[in-house]
Amino acid sequence: MERLYLEVPSIKRKEEALAYLKENKDVNSDFNGTGGMEMCLDGISYEEWLNELERRNDEAYLEKINHCKSKTFFVIRDTDDKIVGMLNVRYLIPKDKLNSWASHIGYGIRPSERGKGYAKTTLYLGLLEEKKLKEDKVLLVCYTDNIPSNKTIMALGGKLDNTKLDEYDGMMTNYYLIDVNQSLKDNYEFYKDHIIIDLCDVDLY
Repeated sequence: MERLYLEVPSIKRKEEALAYLKENKDVNSDFNGTGGMEMCLDGISYEEWLNELERRNDEAYLEKINHCKSKTFFVIRDTDDKIVGMLNVRYLIPKDKLNSWASHIGYGIRPSERGKGYAKTTLYLGLLEEKKLKEDKVLLVCYTDNIPSNKTIMALGGKLDNTKLDEYDGMMTNYYLIDVNQSLKDNYEFYKDHIIIDLCDVDLY
């Protein structure tokens, strides 16, 4: 059985990460969950992006660039050690940013690996990370016409909270809330066989 796990970006994944970006660009896909790695397509180096991730641990810098605290991961498939997606989890989001332009979890699956259930597994991994970060309820957003993404969020317990025009890009957007603890408990029996993670430090009950 194929299982997925999270890995912190590092220099050893440089060529594969850049190939991941190219694959998304070639099909004009959105760069979701990349933690800004798409900047590597606009002139910065992969090494500079890694440095940027490090800088985003500094609260003063985050305030300067108007970003929230976050962690970025590659989603790796264990059978062939391949990047199949990316995940960005945000936490301690200020109330004035939440539900305006900030949400808790962003994720994306590379085009050639879609339709295999990886999005749901990645979202489950994201919820596990949010629990570690002491977030009890998270907000996720997606365009109303993105049927697969809406289904993924609802499958993990997402409850529609609002639908409105996103002021940032002018797109009609659905806003979902997920109870982290409830979702993790409800879906554990299924996803435990689809992930690699040390659950000893995560109290699901």
